[in-house]
Amino acid sequence: MRTDSPLMPTYPPAPVTFVRGEGARLWDDQGREYLDLLSGLAVTSLGHSHPAVADALAEQARTLLHVSNLFGTTVGPEVAATLDRLMGVGQPGWPAEGTRGQVFFSNSGAEANECAIKLARKVGGRGRHVVVSAYGSFHGRTLATLHATGQPAKHEAFQPLPEGFRHVTWCDLDELERALDPSVAAVLLEPVQGEGGVNPATAAYFQGVRRICDERGILFMVDEVQTGLGRCGSWFAHQQLGVVPDVVTMAKALGNGVPIGACWAKREVAEAFEPGDHATTYGGQPLAAAAARAVLATMEAEDVPARARRAGERLAAALEALPGVASVRGLGLLLGVELDGHDAKAVAARLLELGAVVNAVTPTALRLAPSLLITDDEIDLAVSLIEKALAA
Repeated sequence: MRTDSPLMPTYPPAPVTFVRGEGARLWDDQGREYLDLLSGLAVTSLGHSHPAVADALAEQARTLLHVSNLFGTTVGPEVAATLDRLMGVGQPGWPAEGTRGQVFFSNSGAEANECAIKLARKVGGRGRHVVVSAYGSFHGRTLATLHATGQPAKHEAFQPLPEGFRHVTWCDLDELERALDPSVAAVLLEPVQGEGGVNPATAAYFQGVRRICDERGILFMVDEVQTGLGRCGSWFAHQQLGVVPDVVTMAKALGNGVPIGACWAKREVAEAFEPGDHATTYGGQPLAAAAARAVLATMEAEDVPARARRAGERLAAALEALPGVASVRGLGLLLGVELDGHDAKAVAARLLELGAVVNAVTPTALRLAPSLLITDDEIDLAVSLIEKALAA
């Protein structure tokens, strides 16, 4: 596909060009206003241009931008300690003081998952390197995380992919157990498959995976890149499923638009890494870490898990009552709206014309991931616009 754009054609031509955002609103280069119900794919969870994040970036930019991870800085360790504390919220037996886990900072969710995969291989040792994930999953676009992604159609153009990945049917515990031979180092799952169609795991499934992994000495790694940091109604979605993973990855909401990801692991797992085993030039650098520190402080002050629960219940109930909606699935403010007799891409395009941003996550379902600070009036507007789009 030849275009006059200076950008590589990895995305289709953009239907609109956004130039400004504030809260749950966006404005395009023609001055038209939109209600953002996607948050840059679950990234701007505090809304666009949040003043606390903007102020933190400005202050840090005037203070210290970068020194490399060969030297210490003050902000990254603060963010890591906060993430470790939030990981223990609601988890029985979590130590009241001190750290349970350790964090590696990256620039993206894919890189956080790369860290997890390398950690699993280091823990497993030579000959025990396979990572088992689920069909319908999405774990990134690097060669390794692409192969971990359980969508074979995305693999073909880039074969041969790195070896050591195996896929099983989503939420089928028996099939997963049969796949765990002595070569397996880890199981990698999302609590809610986001790109796969907003498919939540059951507590019974995750608890079964945890039990089997414990029995066989296999790491249970949970990809919370899209689900983490309040979006699903708890700080991390796995906290609603009754498990404590060995490794948890996150990104998206952590910087509210500033690129930063993180891989958290239990201390006894993280200690498998030695200096030189893994590294990053930019991961956890002061500017990104300052944004993450401001994001987490604001999230705690606003109690975003509780807000996501309440807003998600209101939005889901209103959507389920609409003609043309078959069902609504998901957790908190990560929702899949299954349509009845409608093409999801056509509905998403009509919504954009009406002034609302969503995406078609499957041929028959829309994905909604609005700001966790969305107001009741904005929820009511969103439902009204979706009703209009379906009626059209």
